[in-house]
Amino acid sequence: MAVDEALLESVAGLGAPVLRTYSWTEPAATFGYFQRHAEVADWTPLRPLIRRPTGGGVVPHVADWTYSVAVPPGHPWYELSAVESYQRVHQWLQAAFGVVGLGTELAPCCDPQGPGRCFVGAERFDLLYQGRKLAGAAQRRNRMGLLIQGSVQPAPRGIERAAWEAALGAVASESSGIRWEPFRADETFQRRVDALVAEKYSSAAYLAKR
Repeated sequence: MAVDEALLESVAGLGAPVLRTYSWTEPAATFGYFQRHAEVADWTPLRPLIRRPTGGGVVPHVADWTYSVAVPPGHPWYELSAVESYQRVHQWLQAAFGVVGLGTELAPCCDPQGPGRCFVGAERFDLLYQGRKLAGAAQRRNRMGLLIQGSVQPAPRGIERAAWEAALGAVASESSGIRWEPFRADETFQRRVDALVAEKYSSAAYLAKR
């Protein structure tokens, strides 16, 4: 979470969107910035519980594929409405899954079975596989940029994560002419990540502040 927030803070200076994919070293759950910690604690037995810098609901992280996208202000994606942005990111994921042989669809409307819990029910433009939610995301937009944090779960059987991640890059390159470059974190960026960990993401007071 600290790395994602640091990316949001620095993406304007980079001048181009950043795609990050990552996984978890232990089972955990993240929850939306505006959610109440006590309520979330009743909904899931997973620990630790970590407050995200984005909104949305509770997301379990056990064996999911997690990613984030940071977009600088002034970029065409930044100018999209929240709904349009949500649709765009899942169209991108859908196209990448198509490349590796998995047919998915965007949810036409809502299935509010579990408000506040991201993978119970579905929202419009969530990514579905065989009628079940496969991918969801949360967003935060401010003057620094746009941050999207998403999860794919459960990981589709028979699909290699590395192949899907490569397809994400290829789809973006082919559809938008994007030329990808590695993101190299310098000492300033790492110091900011360390500070966010200390000030927020390892602080019980911050995580349970609501």
